Amino acid sequence: MEPVAIFKDNSEFTENAIRIGSGSVLLYHGSKSGLSGKITPSSRKYCDFGRGFYMGTERIQPLTLICNFPQARLYTLNVDLSNLRILEIGVGIDWAMLVAYYRGKIESIKGSHMYQKYSKMATDCDMIIGFIADDRMFVVLDRFFSGEITDIALVNCLSALKLGKQYVAHTDRACRQIEVLEEKTLSNSERDSVRLESERFRQEGIQKAEEICRKYRRDGRFFDEIVQYGGN
Repeated sequence: MEPVAIFKDNSEFTENAIRIGSGSVLLYHGSKSGLSGKITPSSRKYCDFGRGFYMGTERIQPLTLICNFPQARLYTLNVDLSNLRILEIGVGIDWAMLVAYYRGKIESIKGSHMYQKYSKMATDCDMIIGFIADDRMFVVLDRFFSGEITDIALVNCLSALKLGKQYVAHTDRACRQIEVLEEKTLSNSERDSVRLESERFRQEGIQKAEEICRKYRRDGRFFDEIVQYGGN
């Protein structure tokens, strides 16, 4: 197993930036049955960063989401970031708490200072850039939200799993700056291959995360403590 960088606190991971983007990036999007009409920010509500149009930096990531669907399409996209207001959030506790907000995990403290912080973090932004909560991280995040592991264990898992980034277009303005370069239909053999590779990555990631969670089970704070004391 390759070495894992271990961090004793989350200070290195809380540098978030709102910027006006420039230049273009090459991204990928997976669709279960293909895109129809113009691109819109219309995913289901309770996604990592709320309702939007989701794109990833790693080709394999969207493939793992669509490999079980016979009409699946993979899109290669050119995304023009110029003149967009962008929130780029680093890997760490702010990332986890923002995901918690968008997934409806902190509704019990609605109206609190902490709730307001995350509800307003992406206000007026056209796009959010942050790490992907893939199926390996779903397991770890759920354990964090349910109080089984601490924030220190979570942050170290985030670092170790080396997740790709996702770009989420939140506004029609951002969606208008997305250009489809290629549409690819997956063959049965390609979908089978992705399923096998995805399962291998998932098992390896879960094993690595479990080792880290055991190592840091007594360090840091639990989700209910963070919520109760407002992150202080």
